[in-house]
Amino acid sequence: MDEIFALLEWPAMAISLAAAWWMGSKKPGKRIVAFWMLIVGNLMWIAWGWAEAAWALIALNVGLLALNVRGIRKNEDA
Repeated sequence: MDEIFALLEWPAMAISLAAAWWMGSKKPGKRIVAFWMLIVGNLMWIAWGWAEAAWALIALNVGLLALNVRGIRKNEDA
C-alpha cells in the first residue's frame, strides 16, 4: 500500500506547480481552476504525508486547502 502512496509525490508536485502558473491569470475563471488544482494537490500531499508520517506536511496542506477553498469563494464573487 505504501508504494501506491509513494507514487503521489511527483504528480502532486507537478499539479502544484501548474496550478501556481494558472493562479497568475487575470481571469477569475482560470484562477478558480487553479484553486481546484491546488485542492487536488493538497489532497495528494495529505495522502502522501500520511503514508510517510509527515505530520507537519499534512498540517500545512490542511491549512492550504482551507485557503484554497476561500480563494474559490472569493473568485466566484468577482
